[in-house]
Amino acid sequence: MRSFLLLLALLAALIARPAAASDEAAAREALATLAAGNLDAMEPAIGTIARSGVPWAEPVLRALLDGRLLARAADRAVFLRTNEGGVLDATSGTPAAVEARALRPIRINNRLRRTLEGALGALTLGHPDPTVRLAAAEKLFARPDPSALEPLEAVLARELEPRVRDAFARARAAIILEHGEPAARAEAAGALAANPSPAVLGKLQAARRALPADADPAVAAALEEAIAAVERRLRLLEFAQTLFQGVSLGSVLLLAAIGLAVTFGVMGVINMAHGEMVMLGAYATWAVQQAFRAFFPGALDWSLLVAVPAAFLLAGVAGWAIERGVISRLYGRPLETLLATFGISLILQQAVRLGIGATNREVVTPSWMSGLWEPVPGLALTTNRIVIVLFAIAVFLLLLALVRGTRLGLEIRAVTQNRRMAETMGIRTPRVDALTFALGSGIAGIGGVALSQIDNVSPNLGQSYIVDSFIVVVFGGVGNLWGTFLGAMTLGIVNKALEPLAGAVLGKILVLLALILFIQRRPQGLFALRGRAAEA
Repeated sequence: MRSFLLLLALLAALIARPAAASDEAAAREALATLAAGNLDAMEPAIGTIARSGVPWAEPVLRALLDGRLLARAADRAVFLRTNEGGVLDATSGTPAAVEARALRPIRINNRLRRTLEGALGALTLGHPDPTVRLAAAEKLFARPDPSALEPLEAVLARELEPRVRDAFARARAAIILEHGEPAARAEAAGALAANPSPAVLGKLQAARRALPADADPAVAAALEEAIAAVERRLRLLEFAQTLFQGVSLGSVLLLAAIGLAVTFGVMGVINMAHGEMVMLGAYATWAVQQAFRAFFPGALDWSLLVAVPAAFLLAGVAGWAIERGVISRLYGRPLETLLATFGISLILQQAVRLGIGATNREVVTPSWMSGLWEPVPGLALTTNRIVIVLFAIAVFLLLLALVRGTRLGLEIRAVTQNRRMAETMGIRTPRVDALTFALGSGIAGIGGVALSQIDNVSPNLGQSYIVDSFIVVVFGGVGNLWGTFLGAMTLGIVNKALEPLAGAVLGKILVLLALILFIQRRPQGLFALRGRAAEA
């Protein structure tokens, strides 16, 4: 039995050897044709080399595409010029001792350039790296080459990677749509409609424009149906993308405004330095990352976990100091409080400029926050924005739990609803004011950690969010956490929905006008708290 199997293997080798030698000989003959420089004969020669399967096929064709394939006129020998200026033998890849002046580059035209790109795409379809196979499929989709259809169908039959398999199927459908028979083209249009994207829509619309007047009605109907299906799906994906961007912006506004909602609701203080608490949190993130670079470089990805409590403590201590040192002496004088906190914001900005510098500081995004998540084809969500949305919701829920389930939260609610009655019941309102201001400032510092991942860390960081924070608080209802949450999300989604229609600046103006009209009708915002207004 073993002898019989050995005989079969030997017979297979003997049969395969002439075929391999035949392919090698045909490829070398085609290489000589390239060296001759006849443009009409070069196209079939390129196809012969691509189909031969010889190991030097890809580097030779790529060098021809890049203008690095050289020929010697005396004997039509072919060489490759490396990027460093060296010369290699085209088939063996070994350095060649030839004079550069004896060689001339092999010229190609645009038609041959397209042929080469298709041939190279077909060569890389079977590459072991899925990324390379995916890139090859995308090139074939962009420039459908009918000569690549057969190898594409062969690799499609054995492809296991779902994403690459979808790309192969898309490229196959694009080739058939452009070069296939009418019945196959109608089927290809339906296959493309199953993978909607702007590129697919462009392919289908181009195929519809290219239809002759006497085209098969079934093909025309299939194209119209596929285009309508893709347009519907793209509109849905665009809506989902806009919704995500709006929620992402709303999360940023929530992080910037939620601390202000607490302090404004309890103390009635218009804190113009709230943006600088956000800025301090961002700089705390930068400082923590600098420390990790110096002492724990291997753990830099986890520096944000340390930056969150550090930013909370830094901004919280700064807020407590501002309240005890300045604001506590100005209660009942709102205009003077506003001017004082505005002055504090300028002082903090200038202190950072003098102590750290006025230039932007780099904060590295951890690897676990980098990249994209594609829940469905055509909908790409950035990972850092997803993390920020989840982080903002977590901060909101923690603050809600603190306000609803702790003694400090009970005292904060009591002071918010009726300060005089709270004092009568023995609550030390100055202590509650200081702790509340520190809490609100600390939450703003945590917001700075998130903003450092999507915005420039600079002394002016907080100024970009202070106005929006006040808008969110007023719109949602002063001191109401759920109102702040809904206000932030509503304003974020409305802003992002208006941007494509009216532009970023005009969109903000329209939102502000709508808010003014809303406040005219409902001065207490979405959710009104009984409290300070009722006391009067």
